[in-house]
Amino acid sequence: MMIQDTIRHSLAECNRELQTFLEDPRTVPTIEKITGILADSLRAGGKILACGNGGSLCDATHFAEELTGRFRGNRRSLPAMAVNDPAYMTCVGNDFAFDEIFARWVEAFGKEGDVLLAISTSGKSGNILKAIEAARTAGMKVVALTADTDNPMRQAADAALLAPAAPHSDRIQEIHIKVIHILIEGVERALGL
Repeated sequence: MMIQDTIRHSLAECNRELQTFLEDPRTVPTIEKITGILADSLRAGGKILACGNGGSLCDATHFAEELTGRFRGNRRSLPAMAVNDPAYMTCVGNDFAFDEIFARWVEAFGKEGDVLLAISTSGKSGNILKAIEAARTAGMKVVALTADTDNPMRQAADAALLAPAAPHSDRIQEIHIKVIHILIEGVERALGL
């Protein structure tokens, strides 16, 4: 296969996944619900904590930096953070367990009125599920970005955005990053920024 064929195939596959996502009648209402949960928390003085593994951690970090920084225009900074400190993560992983890295972070920084944005393409990541448990203990809301599979994360969230199930996580992550940008824009509009 020539590189041009690979490029065309990849773009066509991405487009099919996006079309499937757009045609799912759950998509728009779920994004609207998640936007409302995030905006309500920020309006009431809460903050958003975001977590994920690998590429999903990069997405969680991107979400937080766009809210604390600037998305499309200047506005006040919004309180959001993602744990991505390797010293912290290896400390907790070594002293406790890898499954505890996000839960202990939520325990330390989360409080009632905050929201946890949990991202996992499989919806089965043990450390994300433990973070959701810690968020519940703290009285936080939980929103999730995952895949349309039978996974425990989608049931544990107050609202779960379901990307079409795909054989490879990159296609799921491509939907997630689109949704992240929509959520940021929606939160800004909901807050009148």
